[in-house]
Amino acid sequence: MTRSVLAALVIACVLFGGSPVAQSPPAPGDPLPGLTPVEFELFSIGLDDFLEVEDAEEGLGPAYNGTSCGGCHNVPAVGGISPVAELRAGMVDAFGNYSDFDPDAGSLFQLFSIPTHGCQVVIPGEANVIARRVPIPVFGGGLVEAIPDDSLLALADPLDLDRDGVSGRAAVIEDVATGNLRVGRFGWKSQQATLLAFGADAYLNEMGITSDLFPNEQSFGIDPELMRLCDPLPDPEDKEEPATGRRGIDNFESFMTFLAPIGRGAIDDEVRAGELVFGTVGCATCHVPSLQTGPSTNPLFDRKTVSLYSDLLLHDVGTGDGIAQAAAAPNEVRTPALWGLRFRRPLLHDGSAATPTVAIRAHGVEADLARRGFDDLDVASRASLLAFLGSL
Repeated sequence: MTRSVLAALVIACVLFGGSPVAQSPPAPGDPLPGLTPVEFELFSIGLDDFLEVEDAEEGLGPAYNGTSCGGCHNVPAVGGISPVAELRAGMVDAFGNYSDFDPDAGSLFQLFSIPTHGCQVVIPGEANVIARRVPIPVFGGGLVEAIPDDSLLALADPLDLDRDGVSGRAAVIEDVATGNLRVGRFGWKSQQATLLAFGADAYLNEMGITSDLFPNEQSFGIDPELMRLCDPLPDPEDKEEPATGRRGIDNFESFMTFLAPIGRGAIDDEVRAGELVFGTVGCATCHVPSLQTGPSTNPLFDRKTVSLYSDLLLHDVGTGDGIAQAAAAPNEVRTPALWGLRFRRPLLHDGSAATPTVAIRAHGVEADLARRGFDDLDVASRASLLAFLGSL
């Protein structure tokens, strides 16, 4: 069924009664149930842009990791993950202080380049921190964005005042989309607070396409003269379409805003028992089962329960990648949401864990008590916990 036909069916349902969305939970990659015709069209246009393969004439490069958003977000459906990992590098001095080689370019070293003028970025020989990061799924992004900053600040306990060993921090950053201080929640380091900024950041760093939000190319080691040869298009490259007044980053934002989260799998008595174990051993301290969106004029986001199993805070759980970014220290990562876990492999920020058991056993520091609780479980309780995780 083509998009235009499906859009027509949506409009017909609204005009003449009935619902265009089935009552069963949305499948991976589906939009949120209950979109208006306008929202559905924005979602569909955003999906098209998310999948569009860029080339040099559209601003790709000179250094890049992929040619489309969908190239790194496609498992189990568009918006998910992939085994492709980006590469980051930096340096730690004799006093243990981390720094990027170029504060403006950041820590990312892209894997590919437009080859005409030799514009491949190269990791300096003095790098002593090198890290891989796999993509994070963007399912349910609009709901995550709608969680109030105050809710995340209330969960934070940076001084561990309750003495449970867990000291999550809210990543307070300047949102480049608004200029306001916000709590970051997108990215492994909570480096962005809004979907617009998150998409624009990826457009620049993963594809080399500049926008109003990020107008400067960020390819390390390419001097300005060579950059003009490598990338002759004037910046910003992502401009408003005259017919719509929308940029590519606006379309990415719409797709992620209206993309539904992945629903739960089958829930039986063993799964229910496993969720109790999940809370008992302490996993739910960071992987908070649900948060709530704030008041909104849009009923899709008005005081909705968001069952993401994350507090969206920064923690040191022994799996940090050694890279400082935005408000995050080198040893900190944002608690990854667990909804959709059954479709996600590999696990952890670097893809080093093949199974939930391996991922859990890699935890330490703030998560040491929970990890030891997992190791101490009897066989039946551990099987229940893993069954619960397999239902997410």
